[in-house]
Amino acid sequence: MYMYFPDEYRWSKGVLMALGAAKYDGAEIGEIDKIGQRLSRIAGDDQAWYVEWKNMGEYVESLGVAAQEEGHDLTASSCYFRATNYYQTAERFRQPKDDDALQTYRRSVECFHKALELRDWPSVEIVEVPFENKSLPAYLVKPGRGGKYPVVVFFDGSDVTKEICYFSGVPDLVRRGIGCLVVDGPGNGESIRFRGMALRYDYEKPASATIDYLETRPDVDKDRIGIMGISLGGYYASRAAAFEKRFKTCVAWGAIYDYYKICRQRIQGSSNASNEGQGGQMKWVRGEHVKWTLGVDTYDEALAALEKFKLEGIAGKIKCKYLLVHGGEDRQTPVEEAERLFDEVGSSEKTLKIFTAEEGGSEHCQRDNLTVGTSYMFDWIADNL
Repeated sequence: MYMYFPDEYRWSKGVLMALGAAKYDGAEIGEIDKIGQRLSRIAGDDQAWYVEWKNMGEYVESLGVAAQEEGHDLTASSCYFRATNYYQTAERFRQPKDDDALQTYRRSVECFHKALELRDWPSVEIVEVPFENKSLPAYLVKPGRGGKYPVVVFFDGSDVTKEICYFSGVPDLVRRGIGCLVVDGPGNGESIRFRGMALRYDYEKPASATIDYLETRPDVDKDRIGIMGISLGGYYASRAAAFEKRFKTCVAWGAIYDYYKICRQRIQGSSNASNEGQGGQMKWVRGEHVKWTLGVDTYDEALAALEKFKLEGIAGKIKCKYLLVHGGEDRQTPVEEAERLFDEVGSSEKTLKIFTAEEGGSEHCQRDNLTVGTSYMFDWIADNL
């Protein structure tokens, strides 16, 4: 993986995540490099990170406003998409989520919505999925080919959002004739920031709510609904597929077999991964993020809540077609987690793909080569759903 900041895995991965959005109008390498140069001598200073990315978001948003006033809608849309990504990249590492951080996040969502209004393709509908007397914010990205279409429900990970998921390849999935319902589930995105919906272990419940919603739509093929999740979302999707039998396919984009064990090791500073890979990332995880998503105040409370975030005794209940994708050099989740999860999955039609350094995509969720990962997953979905 290219380490933009040689001693900061967390920051370097954040840069690669932002750059990966360029293919989908969510980034420009020159703008990101300007940010990186300003941060190069102060790597690890999260306040500086927040300020520089936010400043670029404001600048690019202003370009969008100017372009829209001149009637250049596609240019404006591209600017608003990039501003979305820069604002969210700024906010991801900021803890606690104070008023300024939440306002930055709100601006990011507003920019994304503006971009959608001005975009010519793909067709994206802003929707609400009813769930437990509230609702989950989501985007239904539609292939627009007429007739009923299959849909993949896409849940974000522990620090990812529905907007970042969109920038992680959703348009390429839709090009294959498959719709995608991108959802901020409990503990993620708008759901945790603005609706007080904390992270929970029983993700089959919000997942079932998405199918209930999709079954009300006349444009969706109710017999061809799949699920996928990225990073911690690999746990969400796997657990959902184990209990919600209406899902016909499941893609775990990154393995999480025992999240309690991983978080306990990180919190205690005893991760088995290399110091080079874990330094910055673990500093963040040992901060406030996990406690904040769970809605607790102490690490003891966090670990107690995380004890149920395991797939032992559950993975065997998965019977639908199943794909597990993992990086052979993943510095956040050991390959052994993927192998153990795959061994226990009960489906008779299951596939394990571990990307190597030679082919690319060997880092966490293929952030070192996003396209090689998404191409493999989306082709599999097209073949099986």
